[in-house]
Amino acid sequence: MSMRCCVLGSGSRGNCTLVESGGTRLLIDGGFSGREIARRLELIGHSVDRLTAILVTHEHNDHISGVGVLSRRCSLPVWANGPTHRASSSRMKKLFCRREFATGERFTINGLEIHPFAVSHDTVDPVGFVISDGHHTLGYCTDTGRITRLISHHLSRCQGLILEANHDPQMLMDGPYPMPLKQRVRSSQGHLANGEAGSFLRQICQASLRQVILAHLSETNNEPRLALETIQNSLGDLEHGLVLTVSTQDRPTPLITI
Repeated sequence: MSMRCCVLGSGSRGNCTLVESGGTRLLIDGGFSGREIARRLELIGHSVDRLTAILVTHEHNDHISGVGVLSRRCSLPVWANGPTHRASSSRMKKLFCRREFATGERFTINGLEIHPFAVSHDTVDPVGFVISDGHHTLGYCTDTGRITRLISHHLSRCQGLILEANHDPQMLMDGPYPMPLKQRVRSSQGHLANGEAGSFLRQICQASLRQVILAHLSETNNEPRLALETIQNSLGDLEHGLVLTVSTQDRPTPLITI
């Protein structure tokens, strides 16, 4: 059995990730239209008809805009914690099946163990996920303004990791955002800067971590080349043996085997 993942697209205009193992195929978030998610799945040889469920991290529109229509059209259960379900119900509307988890408590979907953990973002109860098939473990952590001990604890055991590298601080401060938005992005409930992501990766980089996908890059306040160079500089010689991939807003990454 192998575990594979693909970031179908990530950024302020939409976020959606596919994780598959042993015939179970999960979407983490659905921040594009249902039609666009279907199109991007087809680009990597998959179909919405083969999906098993949708996991939701938080209620911002760039993470849930296509969740409701996909749930209804493809008869997919939608898993989120109670506060997130309530905060997003008016936009997701009626779901095929509403499933609820408690942040911090493991649950299973078709043999995949999923552990939702708290992150720091300006929403009601935002989470990241650790997903395991018993042989491979993938961490998903975007939309957090800081790395907590809890986040570090959960992600340090992963072989694969999807991690936010949202912005370059200087580009953010020199850029066109109004000051309140700049302050929000840089706050402890905002988004991780490239250097913060790099420092965290250096802390947890070990023999078990093999694949890292950098996600949720700002199109205004970051550049893929800059994010990658900053991470590589942070890792130094620890980068050896680690495969770094940068996701983009407009197209899927390759399917990556964990």
